Order: sequence, then structure tokens, then C-alpha cells
Amino acid sequence: MSNSKRLTTPSELVAQGLVTAASLATLERVAERYAVSVLPAIARRIDRDDPMDPLARQFVPSAAELELAPEEASDPIGDAVHSPLPGIVHRYPDRVLLKPTHVCPTYCRFCFRRESVGPSGPTLRSAELDAALAYIEARPRIFEVILSGGDPLVLSPRRLQQILSRLDAIAHLGALRIHTRVPVVDPDRVCDALLAALRTRKALWVVVHTNHVRELDDRAVAACAKLSDAGVPLLAQSVLLAGVNDSAQDLEALYRQLVRMRIKPYYLHHADLAPGTRHFRVSLEHGRELLRELRGNVSGLCQPTYVLDLPGGYGKVPVGPMHVRPGERSGEWIVEDRMGHAHVYPPRTAERS
Repeated sequence: MSNSKRLTTPSELVAQGLVTAASLATLERVAERYAVSVLPAIARRIDRDDPMDPLARQFVPSAAELELAPEEASDPIGDAVHSPLPGIVHRYPDRVLLKPTHVCPTYCRFCFRRESVGPSGPTLRSAELDAALAYIEARPRIFEVILSGGDPLVLSPRRLQQILSRLDAIAHLGALRIHTRVPVVDPDRVCDALLAALRTRKALWVVVHTNHVRELDDRAVAACAKLSDAGVPLLAQSVLLAGVNDSAQDLEALYRQLVRMRIKPYYLHHADLAPGTRHFRVSLEHGRELLRELRGNVSGLCQPTYVLDLPGGYGKVPVGPMHVRPGERSGEWIVEDRMGHAHVYPPRTAERS
């Protein structure tokens, strides 16, 4: 397959052996509703002999996407409720999302914005960007701006640098953050021009989205190393996905590799109620058990915060396992150790003596 050819139609996926010809008509119906793009860096890592390949499951469309559950919604986390103008989502007092584009290098089959992202999605016009930046500048309580979308790193380095420079000039901002799939799915984009664009006076963090250790091949590792070597601190966010990473072994392998790559696991998202994604969702109970198992087996560097983004626009809440509960006496707590054994805290020293 050509190094530059992305696969954007079911017919191209059939030609590359990623789906069967028998599924073509059904997948064309999927592609009419949701954007498709499988990049060469991902396609070459997919095991075509494994019907449950975790990379194919994330990036290759399937008939299951046509099955809609009643609880699913086109705006599953309520972005629209908190969007006062194009390109801005202001859900929390001290930070805002700035979405300069709705284009991504590849389209995840579980994406919570799958109804709005795609090659025909809007990119902010100059006047809309000016209005968005004016909104941020007029609100001194905003400490952090998160560039999201779409994927901000699909913008040209020149365009990205223009946006970051304008944010850099807003005095009350303390931090900038970029959420991206690019270093993993399109590592060649991490070039000298991009690294130059990311130089800011303010603290700038890049949050890399990755869900399975097999996404992190040598080229992805090298792209992330370029960012780290350029002084860009890296975090990672993942989504808990059935058939992809819903075992403690899968998560442990992913998080250990990320830490080796100088990337701190940040968030593990419970999958959102996006249309046609029921086949990806696990139960909260299962997710909590996975995090409980991780707590006993890997270091704190490998521990993300397990979060649920509440439908309706109410924001993220931690939903990981609880290791402490009130005891029988005032001021007393029952605390579980990593083996699941319960201990009274503070210890009942008077009764021991």
C-alpha cells in the first residue's frame, strides 16, 4: 500500500483486505453517516487474519454502527449546552475548549463527536476565530485553553503557530493543552515545523490519544520522542473499549509502554453514549474492577483517572473504585489495601494494648 494513501471508502477497505466484499453494501450505509479514514500507519499494523484485531475494531467501520441504542445521543456529553459561540465549549469556570477544526487524520469508530467531525466539518473562519479568542481574553477566570476538535495537529504548522501565538499573548492564561491522535496515527506529521510551532512561553501540554499498546510501533514511539526531546510534556488519554483494551493485561501493557515513552497516563474515559457505539461499551462495574486490579499491579506513574463524562453537559466525574469507606465509629475509616484486605484507620490502638 502507498505510504501516503489513506483509505476513505469501503471499496478501498475491501481492496486492502480490511473488510470483506460481502460487507460492502452495509459499510457504504455506515460511511454515508460517519466519516471513514484509515491511515497507512494504522493499516499496516492491522492483523487481517484476526477478526477481533484491536486496531481494526477502533478504525475500520462495522455493521454494528448502524444499531442505535435508545440512550445514545448525537451530542452525548452536552457540548452544545456550553457552546456560547462557534469553536468554544465553556463547561468549567477555569478552562475552555477551542475547536479550530472538525477534521481528524483518522476517524475513531467510537468517537463521541462522530456526528460532527469529518472532512466536510467546519474549520473556524477568521472572524469566528477572532470572536473565540476575544471571548477567552474577556474572561480573566479562564486559566487553561484546550485545543480539540477534530484534531488540532491536522492544521498546518503555520496556522497552528498563529493560534498558539495569539493564545500565548493573553496574559491571564496559565496553560495550553492540545488533544491529538496525530503522533500515533500519522507520525510523519511530527516534523521540525510542527515542533517549532509548539514553542510557547506558556506551559503547553500535548495529550496523546491511544488505546492499545499495538498502536505504539517504532514510528509512533519516535514521533512522541521528538515531542519530549523538544521539551513538550506529554500526557495520554484512552477510552475503555470492549474488545480493544477491556482487560487488566491490555491496560497494563499500554500504560507501562506509555511511561517508558515519557508519557503520563492521564484519563481513562468510560465510553460515551454516541450513536452506534453500544458494541464498544463495558459496564461501569467492569471498569472499576479493572482499575482496582491495576492499582495492585502497576506503579502510580501508570495509573490514569477513570472518568465518566455525564450526559447533558454536567462534566467529567471520577468513577474509579473506592478504597475507603466510613467505619463504625466517629472519625474512623475502613481502608482496603492493594490485596483487597480491609484495615481500620486510625488503628484501634487502645484495644490492642
